[in-house]
Amino acid sequence: VGSVVLPHLPTGWHVDQAIMSEKERLVIIRFGREWDKDCMARDEILFRIANRVKNFAVIALCALDQVPDFKQMY
Repeated sequence: VGSVVLPHLPTGWHVDQAIMSEKERLVIIRFGREWDKDCMARDEILFRIANRVKNFAVIALCALDQVPDFKQMY
């Protein structure tokens, strides 16, 4: 469920905007692959905590298969 519900950042530009637009909250971005079981497990954890941390953190996902800019970087 987490992979479907959490916001996705489809391009490098969207990742940059997510980071730069948040002035008060921590930006948590899960870089990974949607088909990877470990990533899916992390997505579930992030989904479960999203409501609890919404006042001080924002959570988003970035699929490395769709945004190759970050394969080397992250």
